[in-house]
Amino acid sequence: MSARDGDGWVECACGSKHWGKFGAAGLLALRDGALFMQHRAPWVHNGDTWGIPGGARDSHESATESAIREAMEETGINPEDLQVQDIYIDEHNGWSYSTVIAIANATLEGHELNDESQEVRWVLLDDVTQLPLHPSFARTWPELRQIVDNIIAPR
Repeated sequence: MSARDGDGWVECACGSKHWGKFGAAGLLALRDGALFMQHRAPWVHNGDTWGIPGGARDSHESATESAIREAMEETGINPEDLQVQDIYIDEHNGWSYSTVIAIANATLEGHELNDESQEVRWVLLDDVTQLPLHPSFARTWPELRQIVDNIIAPR
């Protein structure tokens, strides 16, 4: 087992190629009615779209560990500024993407740390769909939004 053994493409039963031999995970950080989003670089898969920081999950990582590691690598956030609330799993019959939903405290800051990101910023929840979204994130956003709304304003 290598420390970083998850990088690679997988063809799954849905007919698509996905990044991450053991699945993938991303961090959906919330604060004050906004979502911490990443504008992906043009050269990456589904580039020049907006989504959440994330990437391939390694064989030894939980979804939460993977999502937070990827967010740290891509944006430099401090995991101590997060409180995990829920995990949403987009299952593809053998491959999955786990969205780790967390509340960020007032001190959470992030920046573009490598060439995978053009920009990172807080986007108001009601403005998310106005951006050109990563196709997979766009597909799951309606379900994620329901979970988010229940976390920030429980019924």
